[in-house]
Amino acid sequence: MATHKIAIVKGDGIGVDVVNEGMKVLDALAPKYGITWDYTEFPWSSDYYFKNGRMMPEDSLETLEDFNAVFLGAVGHPDIQDNITLDGLLLPIRRKFDQYICLRPSVLYPGVESPLSGKKPYDIDLTVIRENTEGEYLNIGGFAYHQTPDEVAVQTAIYTKKGCDRAIRYAFDLARERGKKNHVTSITKSNALGYMTIWDRTFEEISEEYPDIDSDSLLIDAACMDLVRRPEMFDVIVAPNLFGDIVTDIGAIITGSMGLASSANINPDTSVPSMFEPTHGSAPDIAGQGIANPMAQILTGAMMLRHLGENEAAADVDAAVLQLLEQGEILTPDLGGSSTTEGVGDAIAALVSK
Repeated sequence: MATHKIAIVKGDGIGVDVVNEGMKVLDALAPKYGITWDYTEFPWSSDYYFKNGRMMPEDSLETLEDFNAVFLGAVGHPDIQDNITLDGLLLPIRRKFDQYICLRPSVLYPGVESPLSGKKPYDIDLTVIRENTEGEYLNIGGFAYHQTPDEVAVQTAIYTKKGCDRAIRYAFDLARERGKKNHVTSITKSNALGYMTIWDRTFEEISEEYPDIDSDSLLIDAACMDLVRRPEMFDVIVAPNLFGDIVTDIGAIITGSMGLASSANINPDTSVPSMFEPTHGSAPDIAGQGIANPMAQILTGAMMLRHLGENEAAADVDAAVLQLLEQGEILTPDLGGSSTTEGVGDAIAALVSK
């Protein structure tokens, strides 16, 4: 019997709705695989911010040290600036536990229609490795002459050789493990941003260590165009923090729905917790209406299972989601169906429990 200690942060809006379904699926497969879930729920959210002036308590990072993983919904509220949400919860967790890999797959599944014409199932099958702890997201900078006509804003991007190396190396290892197109694409904007050449040089050095893997480098603008005009060319994409964030949203939408976009913030060292969250937002306009697609959260749960070494259970979850998509009968409105959030969660839970 394996026991996994999981911190649950449902967050805001549809985060609450979809995490409930994700937990339902995790609970349904637990007896089959001899898994015991030890959940602790934390009310860290925008509501917590309104009451306390911060997204989570001062000792929250120390509290999380005892957990194997964090299972997160979505955070965000229209009355709170997004940088407060990000700097107050997500980024501190990523940095504290050195979750330097953000892993985001984008797959065009059977039964799902891409907004790109003529695309068949699995024509789009790519994974983005986003460097997750450096770059422009370190929030090093500030303002001078704040809120005056002479105001100046400065933001410093930090790139280290170590940070570039480990993210790029992870991407090459993943391409080899996937065994699909055996290709890694790097994305920067080093023609205009000279500091990014440290990433380019590191990519070239590491690519020579992987003679079995093809590689190329694209500027971010060209990469965005190619994701739309010929997404079939991509296998594994590796990118600095900012650009990885941008291209994964493109990847999610060209594969049919943000409601299928899973994500993991990973430190391969399992002695510290990694964090698992879908890439969609909190969507407060549809929260509580029972129409949010829980599949991204459920697929994120499969990523968490795989990280915890529960590979067979993870494969069961992936297969159950795929079965529902292929059948096309129990789907939420974003995928052209009329089923509820709960209905989709119930159906997947039933499949994985068999």
